[in-house]
Amino acid sequence: MLKNGKINTQSLVTFALIASLLVLAIVLEQTIKSTDPMAMLLTVLKKSSVYAVVAVSMNLLNGFTGLFSLGQAGFMLVGAYTYAIFAIPLADRGFVYKYYDHVVNLSFPEVLENSFGSFGMIAGVLIAIILAGCAAALVAFLIGYPVLRLKSDYLAIATLGFAEIIRAVFQWAKFGPVTNAANPLKNYTRLNDFQFEIGGTTINFSTFTPVLLAILFISVIVMLVNSSYGRAFKAIREDEIAAEAMGINLFKHKQLAFCISCFFAGAGGAMLAMFANTVQANNFKSAMTFEILLIVILGGIGSISGSCIGSLLFIFASEWWLRGLDSGTFLGIYAPSVFRNGFRLVTFSVIIMCVVLFFRRGIMGDKELTYTVRWLISKLRPKKAGEPDA
Repeated sequence: MLKNGKINTQSLVTFALIASLLVLAIVLEQTIKSTDPMAMLLTVLKKSSVYAVVAVSMNLLNGFTGLFSLGQAGFMLVGAYTYAIFAIPLADRGFVYKYYDHVVNLSFPEVLENSFGSFGMIAGVLIAIILAGCAAALVAFLIGYPVLRLKSDYLAIATLGFAEIIRAVFQWAKFGPVTNAANPLKNYTRLNDFQFEIGGTTINFSTFTPVLLAILFISVIVMLVNSSYGRAFKAIREDEIAAEAMGINLFKHKQLAFCISCFFAGAGGAMLAMFANTVQANNFKSAMTFEILLIVILGGIGSISGSCIGSLLFIFASEWWLRGLDSGTFLGIYAPSVFRNGFRLVTFSVIIMCVVLFFRRGIMGDKELTYTVRWLISKLRPKKAGEPDA
């Protein structure tokens, strides 16, 4: 980032892109009304931000450490439930837990909002999200001891099985006073609650909030990947025997990568709960894990930028661009005899097949967006005499 005591051009461009994205999120949210057809754009931005966090967390494990895990949905479930449990106001708990005597009587957003106002509510939400990530990491730590001694397909099957076990346990009636069993959790602090009055004007931050959280979480993962731990993860991915010969403790680093990945998966689950407005275990099935895996593959295994781009394109296509195919209309063409319910999924599958055929390593491969920025800078910058071509 720093070169000869100065911030280099690549970092400035990256910061400018991030700042532009945040400003764009605020501007779009204040200009697009809920009745506007473009309101779907805000929904897509929110959900793609959530999926980007989870996809990058999965890429940290599958792409950078070489551990094939399929338990992401289970850890998202743990994070979503933890967030919801600690964000339901005390007055609403009797209504939410109407079949059980709830045992948790603490809402971080409510307690801190009563003490510090809107700022306290924001702090309470952050605490609940971090707690959600910690809960997922704790479960990952306990699961990691038996499963991380497995490799390849066996590890994938084991993590997938544990994810299904977690989903079943959270619906168990014995845990009803905590998880509400098979009944949904609701009435907790959601993205729509991020509306604040500034200078007599109500400003909505329901899109800005998930975008900002996604940027913060992904930035932490980027710093981790570029650290000595990240280099150790990559060494394990390339050759475990050589990595161990260099003094890397294989199990310790695998466990670390697994717990960190699941921490951000849990945080992503908390963000998904804020987006979806209700939490129910049946929504976190294995199909959700396969969606995240598909995003990672489309973007490029081993590319954080690719996971972000893949999340955006996946949500845009599945939630918005191709929606008209299910209602008989697409690109202004009304043909209910051709475009009918389910045709969207067929078209989406064909698009995915084309991407896989023509981009075998994904959209970005193992490259990052900064690589493209560096290439563009090298092309735009005047070449000095005797300097080789980029």
